[in-house]
Amino acid sequence: MDTLAAASTQSYKLYNQTTMLNISLIQVQYLIALDEHRNFIKAADASFVTQPTLSMQMKKLEEELGVIIFDRSKQPITPTAIGEKIIKQARIIFNETAQIETILKDHTGDVSGTLKIGVLPTIANSLVPRLISQIAQKYPDLKLTIKEALTHEIVEDLEHNRLDVGIVSIPLHNSGLIERKLYVEKFRIYAHPNHPSYSKNSWDADDLLADKLWLLSEGNCFRTQTINLCSLPDDKLNHLALNYESGNLQTLKKVVDLEGGATLMPEWEAGELDDESMDHLKAFKADNAGRAVGLIYTKFYAKESVIKKLEEMILSALPKYVSENQNLEIIELV
Repeated sequence: MDTLAAASTQSYKLYNQTTMLNISLIQVQYLIALDEHRNFIKAADASFVTQPTLSMQMKKLEEELGVIIFDRSKQPITPTAIGEKIIKQARIIFNETAQIETILKDHTGDVSGTLKIGVLPTIANSLVPRLISQIAQKYPDLKLTIKEALTHEIVEDLEHNRLDVGIVSIPLHNSGLIERKLYVEKFRIYAHPNHPSYSKNSWDADDLLADKLWLLSEGNCFRTQTINLCSLPDDKLNHLALNYESGNLQTLKKVVDLEGGATLMPEWEAGELDDESMDHLKAFKADNAGRAVGLIYTKFYAKESVIKKLEEMILSALPKYVSENQNLEIIELV
């Protein structure tokens, strides 16, 4: 919202057949802040104004529109039915206006400012250290903020302008987002030496279920892809040894080391294990399927040059055994 900080004297004019509405861009900014925080004091703090100033602007906006946008009798305050529609349109106005500065920077090839990236935990361990290193070397004026989160959290943050770009498993089939596929990686099995199927170099689903199977918790797309890849039946899932809540595959690996059984890992992360751990990796018999990883961002994000440079940096960081994956079946997330 910093791009609108000096916009208090500017106006966004809405026309219809009978009236002309005069809404200031600063009112749009305050409206969005109030929707995000659902509290006048917190919204005012986030907007760097006093609470009376924000309250006055919201009152003027409601008087101009002739409707109540927020129900103040509830705590936290909540949008009314008409308020939700107005807030949705306000976000569009804000996004479109903020793009002007973005377009100018993109036109000049300027790579600076802040880039807020959301990334899945099952991708972050391999990618993020390399990405941070490249950006620090090539674009020192670009302030990078990285948040590890699940897919639905990243999508929500993109839609509310809290993130610029997401790095997730695709396809998401979300019409409000643009997807750019980066790479496809296979799945690898990490097994304890005492596993009944350990002597086999390539496994099928029955081999996987011959002993304890350790998976991430529900809501993690890597868990969903594992279930879809192996066609794991519900009766087997109900008796899994553990639903681990953190999303940290390295912790599941340590659980296997201590408790036995097996877990699954993405190919890139598996390929970076130490030599001793690499001995415990197994492949699937077919080994012709994998997860697609891509960039996602909203249609309002105008920094095309930043997206391209980010894509180039990620592709250059890929190990050869991942970048050369071709014609793999993409495992869906549903």
